[in-house]
Amino acid sequence: MTITGRTKITGIFGYPVEHTLSPAMHNAAFEHLGLDYCYLPFLVRPEHLGKAVDGIRALSMAGVSITVPHKETVIPFLDQVSEEARFIGAVNTIVNSGGRLFGHNTDGRGFMRSLAENRIDLPGKKVLVTGAGGAARAICYYLGEKAGSLTIYNRSRAKAESLASDLSAIRPHVAATDTPGDLGQYDIIINATSLGLKQDDPLPFDAGMLRPQQVVCDLIYKRTRLLEAAEKRGCRTLDGLGMLLYQGVLAFELWTSVEAPVAVMKNGLLRGMGN
Repeated sequence: MTITGRTKITGIFGYPVEHTLSPAMHNAAFEHLGLDYCYLPFLVRPEHLGKAVDGIRALSMAGVSITVPHKETVIPFLDQVSEEARFIGAVNTIVNSGGRLFGHNTDGRGFMRSLAENRIDLPGKKVLVTGAGGAARAICYYLGEKAGSLTIYNRSRAKAESLASDLSAIRPHVAATDTPGDLGQYDIIINATSLGLKQDDPLPFDAGMLRPQQVVCDLIYKRTRLLEAAEKRGCRTLDGLGMLLYQGVLAFELWTSVEAPVAVMKNGLLRGMGN
């Protein structure tokens, strides 16, 4: 890749950001299509976020990805945010259009494309989501529209009820609970918490209550203890790699207005993971 004065710069703002797989994914796509773009990681401390966002305009960057801990706090620095990003309360993609910064959230749509790719159907299905944070809000925005019913489980019932209340204004059949109850009643169970990032994390619920043929998803993009336990119970499992891929695919298309080379981006991710 040759960088010149015409190269359009994209990247990711995060803290920390050293672990990100996004540069491998996006730069593989740019190179494959011969696009004069480059994607770089930027370590942005929370107290410097406003200045970093101003830098998108000042440096005429095409746009950036936003990751933790900036997804919520970046919104006041933007000129406009999409309807879904406003509902979710978080932005993961910024597009620079002539100096005006537009915020989007592609996480929910990325997850839905991952489900579709794996032929996991939602109509008529009972779905349980564990967690009520930003990731849960992103996927529930779409799950509540497609699923037969959606239940949100969070250890803090107030947080689950807040999300369910927000969703009920635009989506039917949404409920909150502070106990997962009988897991066997659900067709699809999704972990949207951070439990599983560390090997010694507890499971988000008792996997011994799972039954064969259930679908168990984890938004974490590695094989977690939860997914291993679910497989032993005869469940169909799905990790978060597809969501990571497709949220990036959607961001790529927002920046370039070019159809993303999905297979190339997936291979870039896998290489970044050492696979």
